[in-house]
Amino acid sequence: MEENKASLTALLNAYYRGYHAANDSPKIFDDILAYQILTEDGRASLEQFTMTTLQKAGLSFPDQESALAWVAQATSSPALILSRAPYAENSLEKAVGQGVKQYVILGAGLDTFAFRRKELVKQLQVFEVDHPATQSYKRNRLAELGWEIPEQLHFVPVDFTKESLAEALKRSSYDPQSLTFFSWLGVTYYLTREEVFAALRDIAGIAPPGSTVIFDYLDTDAFIPRKAVPRIQFMMYSVQQVGEPMKAGFDPFKLAEELAPLGLRLNEDLSPMDIFMLYFMGRTDHYRPCEHAHFASVVVE
Repeated sequence: MEENKASLTALLNAYYRGYHAANDSPKIFDDILAYQILTEDGRASLEQFTMTTLQKAGLSFPDQESALAWVAQATSSPALILSRAPYAENSLEKAVGQGVKQYVILGAGLDTFAFRRKELVKQLQVFEVDHPATQSYKRNRLAELGWEIPEQLHFVPVDFTKESLAEALKRSSYDPQSLTFFSWLGVTYYLTREEVFAALRDIAGIAPPGSTVIFDYLDTDAFIPRKAVPRIQFMMYSVQQVGEPMKAGFDPFKLAEELAPLGLRLNEDLSPMDIFMLYFMGRTDHYRPCEHAHFASVVVE
């Protein structure tokens, strides 16, 4: 991403959540605030970007409406965005029932949790961690909307090229002794394997035993052109075009072994088929899970 601009992938994440809430039924994830947090000009700009990407890829449609509907339902990114969100928030609900008091959203982007789920927010301290440029964009937009910031919501700007997650959270009111739930969605793809494991090691070092981390990742086949399905190839092409390339995947058969030295235990790893059974089975439209994506739940030992 560019140094002083909000991440385009963060903006697109909000756009796809908003598009689904406004246009599709039944809902995979109903983010009723996602469209509001984007300006009208912002939505129009994202739609124009989508049309340009389709044209560069040699794809044509009779009109913009049909093009946007195709992208939303037939490509991998929207389905991935829409299915990982309920997985994380449903897991959080269970964790709150088991004593979790803090919710750390890593790479929060334009996430609307703190404004949609007020009943859960009252039971938590919520920390949104993100790049300063993206977080500044969001805070300015919240001010424009006049949304009241819950007292339980804390913004933690961090540039991971300059400081660690532990250092950033130490600047906030984060309590390292309090059971914590970490949500880390849509981020691991854009980091190297070393950076992903460094961040997870950081989490294990700043959270007490029993704390949970939810993250999504792509398997290693997604990064091998002869093995990656066309939808994944198109997704990688799209983000490459905006300077936010995907860098690394993980072998689901080795993940538990790789996490153990970090002080983390793999509790659950949902495969694409698992994700289909949970969120897509029975749908009559074209939404399908991302073929190479997994949702992992790990516990601090």
